[in-house]
Amino acid sequence: MTPDVAPPLTLQEVADLLGVHYMTVYRYVRLGLLEAQKVAGTWQVTPSALEELRVRSAATAAPPRGRRRAPWSERLEHRLVAGDSRGSWSVIEAALAAGTELDEVYLDIVAPALRTIGQRWADGTLDVGIEHRASVITGRLLGRLGPRFLRRGRSRGVVVLGAPTGERHALPLALLSDVVRGAGWDVSDLGADVPTRSFVRTAATTERLRVVGVSISTPESMEAGEEVIAELRSAVSRVPILAGGHAVVDEAHARALGADAWAPHGRAVVALLDSLVGPPPDAFR
Repeated sequence: MTPDVAPPLTLQEVADLLGVHYMTVYRYVRLGLLEAQKVAGTWQVTPSALEELRVRSAATAAPPRGRRRAPWSERLEHRLVAGDSRGSWSVIEAALAAGTELDEVYLDIVAPALRTIGQRWADGTLDVGIEHRASVITGRLLGRLGPRFLRRGRSRGVVVLGAPTGERHALPLALLSDVVRGAGWDVSDLGADVPTRSFVRTAATTERLRVVGVSISTPESMEAGEEVIAELRSAVSRVPILAGGHAVVDEAHARALGADAWAPHGRAVVALLDSLVGPPPDAFR
């Protein structure tokens, strides 16, 4: 590796460059995801170490799929921001009529629209009230689409999904739950902000439990995520535990939290379930 010629960066400078909170960068260092040295009581990060983190994070993006499509996600984002519930559903209907699959609606249209809206709120260019309204409209869209994911035939088992205490992002779980159901699984979606004791009790008493997934969308919920994963490890020791969500950056991060595996998006979760439990029977292909 070529030695760095630029001066080292502080954790706050790294946070500013990445557009994240200072504590997010500190946790990267704590978990060994970002190389840093403590000099005179101050953490220092070399530019090359920062670049390695950026490259690794960029690799988590979902690969493009299928033929070129209309910009459905941008259209949906515009309707959601406008508070146009009917128009939002019209975008979904048009995408389906154009041949978009259900999982593509969720993962390539709805999810990117929500990410952009969330980023605009984080950047201060979108009022939180508008962001909340868009989330409410999205919840109604998923309520109409969700039943279409149900599959006939024997269930492949139960997957328990939830977010730890303090994590209030429920929509990523709702999106993932339907995609997993579409692959032939029963899903117990506990939603957001689940107390550790309740999360663990539900998993431990679920019959035909095959996998548990913990969703962490914000760095502030990381410690609660670590706690619930540790408790799940004791209660359901033979069941794989997955960690994911926007705040879990890669496989190494997930394992540092105590999980068995990580997936960057819904399709990867379905593929991971197949690799952990076995491929679906012909009836679900």
